[in-house]
Amino acid sequence: MGPLPLFGLAAQHAKWLSVRQAAVSQNLANVNTPGFRALDVRPFQDVLQRVQTDLATTNAGHITASPLSASAAALKQADGSEVTASGNSVGLEQELLKAGEINRNYAMDSGVVKAFHRMLLASVKGGA
Repeated sequence: MGPLPLFGLAAQHAKWLSVRQAAVSQNLANVNTPGFRALDVRPFQDVLQRVQTDLATTNAGHITASPLSASAAALKQADGSEVTASGNSVGLEQELLKAGEINRNYAMDSGVVKAFHRMLLASVKGGA
């Protein structure tokens, strides 16, 4: 049985979602702060392309992905932010929509991992 990258990918996506949730939380906390600019993270596809792979020392054929960190999912200025007279670019509705999207993505990741885990257990137990 070969390696199952699904679990690693789901873990990286969960870390990315937590970084994005922190950015959304910071935006919501500063919704009334004059001059505050809304932040967001790069899309997950961009982060995956930036994650470098290193060869393991145990076998030249093994490839491991470096862990996703806040720097790998670097914050960027939120796109399409409307700046108010106070210089604040946080839109409450936009941030709440992002929070809902993060929640749905996390639930989807968890559901996929649970289903895959049950499938693996069923195959090991003999399909019982």
